[in-house]
Amino acid sequence: MNKRWLELSVGLMMVAGLAALVALALQVSGGNMSRNAEHYAISALFENAAGLGPKAKVTMAGVIVGEVVAVGIDPHTLMAEVHMKINSQVNYISIDSSASILTAGLLGEKYIGLTVGAEDDVLVAGDVIEDTQSALVLEELISQFLLNVGDNK
Repeated sequence: MNKRWLELSVGLMMVAGLAALVALALQVSGGNMSRNAEHYAISALFENAAGLGPKAKVTMAGVIVGEVVAVGIDPHTLMAEVHMKINSQVNYISIDSSASILTAGLLGEKYIGLTVGAEDDVLVAGDVIEDTQSALVLEELISQFLLNVGDNK
């Protein structure tokens, strides 16, 4: 009886440890188990979306309001087209809002920051944000700096 109780308690501890490990992995990765929250889809066109990928955060005033669903090339404009899903509770983003690709820290992950405009009309599903600011690419900045230094000599 005593040995059976010991085996049962060790098994329960293993299951609890595994559940805690899964919960920690979901927390660290930014995922969650409830995917049934309501969203609406919007998109934006950028000159350069370097480093931005699916599951990147979409923030407004530093608060996460959605995530990037897909990044691709728009065949008509040949620009990077970023599809996002925004939480349905955030239904007050005006149509003249702007989207910027930002970096968390010096070499951190890329995310989209929304800056709200002043119009009364708001974005709805399927709308496109037209005022965008592309990602800064460190290599391009360094090459521009070196070219400017070379021109001054």
